[in-house]
Amino acid sequence: MALFRRRRSAYSDSFAALDEFWAHWPDLRDLLAASIDTGTPVPDETANRLTEYVARIHPALKWEISAAPRDPGGGLGDVGRAADDDPVALMARMAELDDPLASLGADTGYALTLSAGPDDQARILAERWARAAPEEPGWRFFPAFPADHDKLGKPVTWDDHELDLSHCTVALRVNQQRGLVEAGVYHPDFMFLPEETQTGVADHVVMLALGEDDYVRWIGRVDPLVEKPLDPLPPTSMPAVVQQLAGVRGNGGWVTLQGRVPLRGIIEIMVRHPLHRRDFPALTLYVHVALPYSNSDEDKLPSEPSASALDTFTMRLRDLLEDNGALFAQQTVGGYRQLHFYLDPDSGVLPDLESAVREWPEGRVLFQSRLDPEWEQINRLIKPIKRQIGA
Repeated sequence: MALFRRRRSAYSDSFAALDEFWAHWPDLRDLLAASIDTGTPVPDETANRLTEYVARIHPALKWEISAAPRDPGGGLGDVGRAADDDPVALMARMAELDDPLASLGADTGYALTLSAGPDDQARILAERWARAAPEEPGWRFFPAFPADHDKLGKPVTWDDHELDLSHCTVALRVNQQRGLVEAGVYHPDFMFLPEETQTGVADHVVMLALGEDDYVRWIGRVDPLVEKPLDPLPPTSMPAVVQQLAGVRGNGGWVTLQGRVPLRGIIEIMVRHPLHRRDFPALTLYVHVALPYSNSDEDKLPSEPSASALDTFTMRLRDLLEDNGALFAQQTVGGYRQLHFYLDPDSGVLPDLESAVREWPEGRVLFQSRLDPEWEQINRLIKPIKRQIGA
């Protein structure tokens, strides 16, 4: 743990900036709320202070205040988690995403959003910012722009041009080679607007439909269209349609591969697939666990009772982590089950996980941890697997 604390010092400036932001938040809160209530710009002094505090967290972060959306836009990642547990829950979640009126209620207060854009390092810090937020009645804090289907039915002013977004339709196609979706956005007024304005509005529509994180996960390209698509779709259908076109279940799905290793028997590898950096932005602490097992077959894979014991024990560790960590992959070979976890280093869950691992009864366990904000360890492990499955 001492080593971990020394490594954490590389992020000391950003962690101090997070503390500074929330220390000054009470000075900004009422002025920001008043701006939303009156529909007027944030006063320059307040805007400059907020910009400064956000830039100290990470210079790539941008902020925006608004009325809180009725649907926070859990996104396709949540669809995947529902599918992992219950196919009925998946269908219900997809229907909810497709229906902006599914969440009832009118005013839901105010929202402050930090946007990292495509910068994954900034997204990590935005996630930490949101997790450190105080309980604030009337306010919601988003570490990325949420989907907001209500706004897709309202006018927007862009570069001094007002457009009614309810007239937008979209066309979608899958780039199979890249595993991403290409979107075309049509509005009848695009033919009268400069190309730059068309592009900005098209991006804005896709962002409102999917939310920022799913935009980064799934969208490879957005083009404005000046001619109506042959098979137009409403933008509100994009979450469900993108999920179907991508041909995957979102995060929570697993791929299992087997091969034979000389002198060591069969190697079995299970990995999350697809695994997007945006699925777990706060998980930057890598933990490697190796569990020996007492009972094995002729291929050196676990047999009963070790096989059931390993599965039960692994599930217990996953339950312990809750949303503070996740199992990304597991390998079984030569008498060991190796587990590859990533944790939120600020959650304090690491000692609890190590203590639980030490209770494994079938031999001496290996437990190692290191900060890995770039996910180098898991990327190294899954790179050959992705080649094999053509991802």
